[in-house]
Amino acid sequence: MARWTSLLADAGAEDPALWPRPSDPNSVTIASLHEMISGIGVTPVEAVLVVGALALVSARWLPPRFRRRVAIGAAAVSSASAAVLPVVGLRWQLVPVLVAVAVALPIAARTMMGKPDGRRIRWWLAGPGSAAGVLAIVAGVGAAIAFPIPDFPTPTGEYAVGTTVVEWTDPDRPETWTTDPDDVRAVQAQIWYPAEASPDEVERAPYLGRSEAEANAVAEGVGDFLGIPRFLFDGQVVARTNAVPEPPVASGDERFPVVLFSPGGGMGRTTNTAWAEELASHGYVVAALDHPYDSTAVVFADGRTVRRAEHSVSSEAEAFRLSEELAAVKAGDLRSALTHLGRLDNGEVGSVLAGRLDTGRAAVVGMSAGVGGAFQAARSDERFSAVVALDGRPYDAHPGPYDQPALALTSQIGLEDNPTYLPHLAGALERTTTTGYMLTIPGTAHPTFTDAPLWMPPVPSLVGSLGRTEGNRIITEVTIGFLDAELRDRPTDLPVLFSEHGELSVHDAGGWRWHT
Repeated sequence: MARWTSLLADAGAEDPALWPRPSDPNSVTIASLHEMISGIGVTPVEAVLVVGALALVSARWLPPRFRRRVAIGAAAVSSASAAVLPVVGLRWQLVPVLVAVAVALPIAARTMMGKPDGRRIRWWLAGPGSAAGVLAIVAGVGAAIAFPIPDFPTPTGEYAVGTTVVEWTDPDRPETWTTDPDDVRAVQAQIWYPAEASPDEVERAPYLGRSEAEANAVAEGVGDFLGIPRFLFDGQVVARTNAVPEPPVASGDERFPVVLFSPGGGMGRTTNTAWAEELASHGYVVAALDHPYDSTAVVFADGRTVRRAEHSVSSEAEAFRLSEELAAVKAGDLRSALTHLGRLDNGEVGSVLAGRLDTGRAAVVGMSAGVGGAFQAARSDERFSAVVALDGRPYDAHPGPYDQPALALTSQIGLEDNPTYLPHLAGALERTTTTGYMLTIPGTAHPTFTDAPLWMPPVPSLVGSLGRTEGNRIITEVTIGFLDAELRDRPTDLPVLFSEHGELSVHDAGGWRWHT
């Protein structure tokens, strides 16, 4: 757990220094009840189990005329829901509740059978037993609230969202992480895009992978990397997003700008799904990459799984050089991804997106350690028109000027916490020949810039103080405003927009200036 906290608190995972109510409040529907229950971290079946368990444990203390009926009803409800849970998916958080039911059932049996001495269990035994049962139930509910199944915020844009996964090989790039001289770089990306609306009953895309096997492989890999027990990712494995797998692209002939995304060190393509879905609903095509041998587990269509390479460094200088090397590989993946999107658009590679991608309007975005690849890609490839950094800093063995406007969003990291992070980030923004923006968003922590607040315990020191969804809302609003201005030429007073959400500094030909 200490390593988890440390990694998530860094400004880069590889940086060596770095709830809906009915519109009518008097009209409560089944759907609204479902939403309210989900908002506290349990499913309807789990909620029934919890209520039944509490009633069963408490029945002994009720007035005699209610005791037997409540015990019978509670036993029936809790037993039925306990039988259903393994079918629909039993989460580890509910195990203490099941234990409380298992212990309480035989104790309540004499009461249910109407035995006159059913209530004669000594109070000094019944009292602590009931208290322990209640504590077990509360612990289960608390764990469900702390580690919920991610409930992705509904995208607010005009478009429904579709998603697909693509992979390709780059024959001109030897794979540097293997010893096979004939091995070439293979890359995988998940694409979110504006789509035709699908009926509500259409199944939504899973979160961590296209299949249960892929989701489990990714969960195991991330757990190993962060030093977290694998079972803590059960909710993510079964979670569903808002996107529909491979529906038709939104009607019309509009060609959509593209956004290439590089995740943080050790993380994978789904790390920022909520952010990507929101961008897609506003008319962007977002392609998030898996970087083989850096992402914890990349599962290819042929069944092979590529795990993250082990890195051993003995000094800060070696760690920095390794970060530069990894950033260079990621930059190559990002350039290759933009080229591959061009093939999808022109029909060279079959895709539902053919003819709808505007690769001439492209932005590159990095999160955490992915920022290194994003800045290198921008510097080395003029096809990118803008670059965005989500709480990360650049790594570049050959830093130089780049012509794209840049936006850097950061959490509140002080020099005493990471003395090199802000200076390196500021230095990178100074190298743009246009304008660089640095926005520090109050209430954020490093994981706020990912999907982590949707599934991690809502502890401010871990995920910031903005709740499960507010951080993502702010970050996507700022990102979309920047991309609209730079890729769509929509008139936007960016300093005003940015200043609404935090502390802004701007670097242009006149040097640094601050906005409040």
